Amino acid sequence: MSKLLILFIIIQLIHFFCTFKLYVKAGRKSWEALIPIYNSVILMQIINRPKWWVFLFFIPVINLIMFAVVWVETIRSFGKNSIYHTLLVIFTFGFYIAYLNYTSDKLEYNTNRNLKPKSGVEETVSSLLFAVVVATIIHTYFIQPFTIPTSSLEKSLLVGDYLFVSKFHYGARIPMTTVALPMVHDTIPFLKKKSYLFDDDISKKESSLKNLFQLPYMRLPGIQKIERNDIVVFNQPADTLLDMNNFNPDRNYYKPIDKKTNLVKRCVGISGDTLEIKNGYVFINGQPSKMPDRAKLQFSYTIKFKTQFSSYEQVSNLLKSYDITDGIAYDPKSGDYFVQATKEAASKARNNPYIENLELRKDKNGFRNLKTFPHNINYNWNADYYGPIYIPEKGKTIAINVDILPLYKRLITEYEGHKLRIKGNQIFIDGNLTTTYTFKQDYYWMMGDNRDNSIDARFWGFVPFDHIVGKPIFIWLSWNNDGKGIHKIRWNRMFTTVGGNGEPISYFIYFIIAVIIFIGYDKYRKKQKI
Repeated sequence: MSKLLILFIIIQLIHFFCTFKLYVKAGRKSWEALIPIYNSVILMQIINRPKWWVFLFFIPVINLIMFAVVWVETIRSFGKNSIYHTLLVIFTFGFYIAYLNYTSDKLEYNTNRNLKPKSGVEETVSSLLFAVVVATIIHTYFIQPFTIPTSSLEKSLLVGDYLFVSKFHYGARIPMTTVALPMVHDTIPFLKKKSYLFDDDISKKESSLKNLFQLPYMRLPGIQKIERNDIVVFNQPADTLLDMNNFNPDRNYYKPIDKKTNLVKRCVGISGDTLEIKNGYVFINGQPSKMPDRAKLQFSYTIKFKTQFSSYEQVSNLLKSYDITDGIAYDPKSGDYFVQATKEAASKARNNPYIENLELRKDKNGFRNLKTFPHNINYNWNADYYGPIYIPEKGKTIAINVDILPLYKRLITEYEGHKLRIKGNQIFIDGNLTTTYTFKQDYYWMMGDNRDNSIDARFWGFVPFDHIVGKPIFIWLSWNNDGKGIHKIRWNRMFTTVGGNGEPISYFIYFIIAVIIFIGYDKYRKKQKI
C-alpha cells in the first residue's frame, strides 16, 4: 500500500504542474490544483461536470477511462473542441494539457460552455466516452458476457453457448490489475498481445514499477454463498504463461489472478467438505453427491461396430441420433471409436443393430495417474478413484506433516503467500516450526459433468475464493458450429436460464413479443404528441 501511496502523490504532483495555470485562468487559485481530492472537485466545477464524477476516479479500471474523459472535457473548456485536439490529448496521455497550461496566455476560458449547442463531433465523442464508462462499470461489477469454450459441462452447457455471468451473486471482485484495456481479458483481440500492464517475471515481482499498479485482493459483499453443485466461472488457479495443464510450480513466470484464464465448471465440493470419487462418481462427506435435474453426467465409452463405415460423418450422424455428440475419436489400429455419453444414451445405443459392443472405460482403483493432483507418487489416485481429500475452509486448522503436505503445499505458498521449508520431517512456515496450519480463505472443488473429457480440480487441485469470477445465470445465444443455415442457432436454448429445475424453457419468443409491444407503444405515443 505504501507503493500505491507514493504513486498517488506522484500523480497529484503531475496534475499540479500540468494544470495550475489553467486553474488560475478559470478564476481559481493555483494552490487548489495541488490538494488531493479537493483539486478534483474544483476541476469538476471548472469543466462544468457533476462532483460525483470524482468518485469514479477511485474505481479501478473505470478511473483509466475517466482520465480520458476529463482530459477531453478540460481542453474543451478552454476552446479546444476539434477532433484533432481530442485525439491529441488522448494519444499524449493528457500531457497536451501541460502544453496548454504553459501557453495559457493564448487561451480563453469558456464559462458558458454548456449553454452552447455541441457540434456533431463533440456530441459523438462525448456519447462514446460515456457509453464506454457505463459499459465498463456493468462489465466489471455487475454482468459479464462469457462464451463456453469446451465441452466439460456438455448437456448442461454446450460449446457455443453465450452466457451472462453475474458478478454480484458471490460479490464483485475489485480489479487487481488496474492498468488494462476495458472489457477484454488477458489478450487484445486480433493483435494477440497482452492487454494489461504487469511484470510476469516473479524475480522482478517486488521491484518492478509495473507492479505499482497492482491492487490487493478485495471483493464487494455478495448476495449468496457458493452452494454445492452451482455452476461457477472462475480463474484457472494453475494458469501461468506456460501450459496450464502441465504447469511447473517452480516456474519463473505467472499471471495476476484476475488475468488468468476464465473457466466454467460445476462446484461439486464446497469449503469444509471431504470429497472422494468412486468409479467416477462424487461422494461428499461419505454420501453420494445429489446432482441437479439438469446435470447430465457423461463418461467415456469404447464402441465397436459390426460394419465398416465409409466416412466419419456417417458415424457421427448415427451417434447423434442417440444424443452422443462429444469426443468422437477413432483409433486406426484397433478400429474402435471412443465417445463421451450419458448412461441413458449408451443404454439406448447398445440396441442399435450396427453396434457390436459399447463398453464403459474406467481406471482401476489403486492405479496411480501422475497427472492427477497432487502429482505425488505417494498418492495412488486417478480420475475415477480419487481421495478422500479435505477441502479447506477459512479459519479451520488442520494438522500437517510431510505426508499430507503435498495436498496443501501449493495452497500455503502460492495462494496464501507463505514461505515454506522442509527439513527432514520438520515443516517450517515463515521460518517457524509448525505441525498445524490455519487456512486464510475458503476453497472449492470444481469438476466437469463430462467426467472423462474435463481438465478440472482432479488435475490442478483447489480453487481459492479469490479466484471466483461469478455465477452464470442466462444463455442469450447458442451457436452450433456444426449446424447449417438457421440451424446454426440452437433456438431452443435462446434466453434460457442456467440454473433451476426441470428442462430449460426458452423465453426468446416472450422477448420478441415484448420488443414488438414496446416499438408499437413508442410509435403510438409519438403520434399522440403530433
